[in-house]
Amino acid sequence: MASLPSTPRRRRWAALLGVSALVAAGGGLLTPSAAAQMGTAQAVDFPTRCVPPPISGIPPINGTTTGEITVDNAAPRVGDTVTVTYTVTKPAAGNPVDLALPADIMTPTGKVTLGGAQPGSVTVAGPKKNPPVPGKAPFPEFSMTGTFTVTAPGSITLSPGDYNIHTSYIMELDTPCTVTNPPAPVSRTIVATEQPGANERSIQLGTASGGPGDTVAVTGAKFTPLADITVAGRAGAAETADRVTVKASATGTFSAQLTVADKATTGVVAYEGTAWSDDKGAGPAAYTVVDDTPVPANSQKLTTAIAAGTLSMTQAGDTVQLTSVDFGKGGAATGDLHTVTVKDFRGGPAGWSLTGKVTDFTGPGGKIDAGRLSWTPACTTKAGSPSTCAAGSAGAVGTAGATLASTPNAALTGGEFTAGAKVSLDVPAFTAPGAYSGVLTLTLT
Repeated sequence: MASLPSTPRRRRWAALLGVSALVAAGGGLLTPSAAAQMGTAQAVDFPTRCVPPPISGIPPINGTTTGEITVDNAAPRVGDTVTVTYTVTKPAAGNPVDLALPADIMTPTGKVTLGGAQPGSVTVAGPKKNPPVPGKAPFPEFSMTGTFTVTAPGSITLSPGDYNIHTSYIMELDTPCTVTNPPAPVSRTIVATEQPGANERSIQLGTASGGPGDTVAVTGAKFTPLADITVAGRAGAAETADRVTVKASATGTFSAQLTVADKATTGVVAYEGTAWSDDKGAGPAAYTVVDDTPVPANSQKLTTAIAAGTLSMTQAGDTVQLTSVDFGKGGAATGDLHTVTVKDFRGGPAGWSLTGKVTDFTGPGGKIDAGRLSWTPACTTKAGSPSTCAAGSAGAVGTAGATLASTPNAALTGGEFTAGAKVSLDVPAFTAPGAYSGVLTLTLT
């Protein structure tokens, strides 16, 4: 291990700064192991650059860190919260002086890098706890924990990231250590799946219009294998007399030919059994019956077409600054969501729903639970719109989510709408000072 020049000034500052005066503990870079790719935790080495406080007079240190990532749930479902533990088994530095450093002066914080199906990072923090460090000895290992909410299915990789050693020994000082060539090798891989019971049934029409009595091809997917499927016409929320029954295949798909004779039909639905169920149905898919009544003598029939558009949303911004609260008092940190504009130009019978869910708020002192964020939604409808939007209920948002705004199914839906909400984060009284942030994800369906 490298040593420091033995000058009175350097010895004095090293003793004063404790663990924030570091020396490199060299090593080499390893590639991700097969174990990490297969889903078991694996310790990995990665080059690190540590920068001691300028007051120490010690130059930056280029060394090697050994780190390992573990999780409490290796097979989460979308919406689950996963606890991540980042253990630095060999920091990139050691005690540079002959003086022993006392116990419980080191508070580590850091980041875990996510990749694969859910790119991002997780903030982690450890307790202020360490054994005494003898003079010239390597620093002991330390662990940091944090959480993240799974938002996408698939393989998610976890790699060690930057970390910081905060010392409370005569002075309050920080020594940040960054990954030299990010990202570090993968230490852990988890595989996330969709929540069970989610209705993923879907239907498609071979054509979006036809004359009275024409037949439309209807195909469906992700229904219960071998289930009896009813395919029916819809006029708004009511079914028409147009109906056919088929059986799903062994893979949950079906194909049907539906004769549409009722001129009031505006959509087509498919469901398992003999009665509609939101849990076991799909649609409505828009369908227009074109009146082909013969033209009277000496008359001319004029026609035009209205092209169906899409369902879309835009938001006025992506960062909301909530009000501050005082340490020891806590209370409500409040603010306003940026305005979300929904445009429903589909022209069919289906309404829409705008929902949101939020992650835990993470910061230097750990986390503030996502369930402490609540909102009071509001929604306005542009004049002339066929639909009228309804604001969701006031209450907690959390990781499970809540409705911000919606419109119902009807014979003809559509329009422009503006949604927003007053938000309030209930901060516990003795939450550690610092900046905390969470991510609110909005989904339009």
